[in-house]
Amino acid sequence: MAAGLAADAVVHWRLAPDFSPGPHSPSSTIHADDLFRAEAVVAVVAGLLVLFWARRWTYAIAFIVAASAAGAVLLYYSVDVGQLGPLPKMYDPTWSSDKTISLAGEAVAAIAALIGFFTAGRDHRAESRSTTASVG
Repeated sequence: MAAGLAADAVVHWRLAPDFSPGPHSPSSTIHADDLFRAEAVVAVVAGLLVLFWARRWTYAIAFIVAASAAGAVLLYYSVDVGQLGPLPKMYDPTWSSDKTISLAGEAVAAIAALIGFFTAGRDHRAESRSTTASVG
């Protein structure tokens, strides 16, 4: 999961300069390069949280980060939604190896985070129930 989030972070950080605003970019929007850098930072933080504190809440954060990033790349590849509030128009109907790497990392991370969320703490709860049952 952390590796998938790392792949997501590296691709977004590396591509951010390619999305720098041009001279005719509306000032009322968040610039795409800033969104890409923010995604990279959030993916790194989520990956580190899971690595150091494998808890349900950290798995939930990792899932939200990975699944939302995967959803965004698929949405903006498939549909020209235009500008959404402060979010810039990011429609890009071309596919690249960077998108493949990013999407694969995000999908693996999202699935692993979902599995982690539903299995985190199971051994501890099962052990405490069996200890309580054998004492009583």
